Amino acid sequence: MTNAKRLSSIALRCLAVFWCARLAGQQANQAPPPAGAAKIEVKVNAVLVEVVVRDSQGRAVGDLKREDFQVFDQNNLQEISGFSVRKRAATESGLSPVETRPGNLGGSVQPEPWRKPERFLVFLFDDFHLDAAELLRAQSSATKLLAQSLAPTDIGAVVSFSGTNSGLTRDPATLQGTIQKLSVHGIHRHIGHTCPDIDFYQADLIVNENNDQALSAGVRDELSCAHLDPQRDSYIAERMVRSAAAQSLSIGEADARATLATIRELVRRMATLPGERTLILISPGFLTITQEGMMEKSHILDLAAQSNVTINALDARGLYTTGITASELGTSSARDLQTGASSQYHSETMNLNEDVMAELAAGTGGTYFHNNNDLDSGLKTLTQAPEYVYLLEFPLEKVKQDGRYHPLKVNVEKDGLKVQARRGYFAPGRQP
Repeated sequence: MTNAKRLSSIALRCLAVFWCARLAGQQANQAPPPAGAAKIEVKVNAVLVEVVVRDSQGRAVGDLKREDFQVFDQNNLQEISGFSVRKRAATESGLSPVETRPGNLGGSVQPEPWRKPERFLVFLFDDFHLDAAELLRAQSSATKLLAQSLAPTDIGAVVSFSGTNSGLTRDPATLQGTIQKLSVHGIHRHIGHTCPDIDFYQADLIVNENNDQALSAGVRDELSCAHLDPQRDSYIAERMVRSAAAQSLSIGEADARATLATIRELVRRMATLPGERTLILISPGFLTITQEGMMEKSHILDLAAQSNVTINALDARGLYTTGITASELGTSSARDLQTGASSQYHSETMNLNEDVMAELAAGTGGTYFHNNNDLDSGLKTLTQAPEYVYLLEFPLEKVKQDGRYHPLKVNVEKDGLKVQARRGYFAPGRQP
């Protein structure tokens, strides 16, 4: 079985076995939305933009009105046709018991006095891309957090891309036990040490961008590691590089497709949960640089806005360096290192890995914790959602129906405020 097919198979198992079946029972016990919850009509011909506005002290601002906002689509000012403010549930309030408990994600929950759930915290560990050291640090921080931070009205779950699942529970010991069982699944990682060594980012440059510099670096790598004659064998080396790039691109696209599809399905299933819903993604990041990956991120943001799900993200790498280590050197020749080609691609890959976490957090009113080794503090921060989130809607009637990515910018007409919102979306294509 090819790597691409293995990735697709894993994605299907994750979605079908560990999410669809285990969350199906939730719908039968769904509680009605809190009184006074903000609602907005979702239209297929409109774009939803979640926005968090903070003051100079970092506190969420909740008293803004429609006329305070401006939304620009490709630098063109848009009419805001829909507007609402979502006030998140407080974590400390009166506790009212209910008679039935909600369905779970598959774990076993011991009988206990039940109180109305106000927050659902789902910790999603990216065991496809974390390395052993990163996972160990994340496990240590999350284990300590769960012993301290779950309120009596919180319900949590620990899940992973490979299928680990604690079930929805209030029992910290169950969640901690699941965290300790997590392990690395390295099938999705770029291992290197091949000849030629072409990673996903360089492959995209070669295949999709027709980048001559990336192709030349790959050819030099192949000539060096295969001990070929540059004068006689350059054509053979180029063919090998193009073949390796096509294979690496296929595997990278399948990886991104499987990972993002799991996130999207999880967001969709969380929409049935009553109360505040927060997904906490713990990952070193992964590349979503192709158009397909960008479109999938846009779909996730649309779904999260409709479902009132916040995505918070923690970069498990902490404060990382973009330099190439000895273990990552692979087959790169000394000439490549001298010209900086391998170092440049490695550095850009490390930085681009962050984009998916930053975009999912920014576009759902969430928080992205990164470039910081204090993972304990980071996870504690991510369990707290902003108190106020604005939901803006603008129609697509006056937007060019070109099927392309449209950058977005949201401004607030008041000084001293910081705006957090999604970066863009894919416009629908013109119907034939």
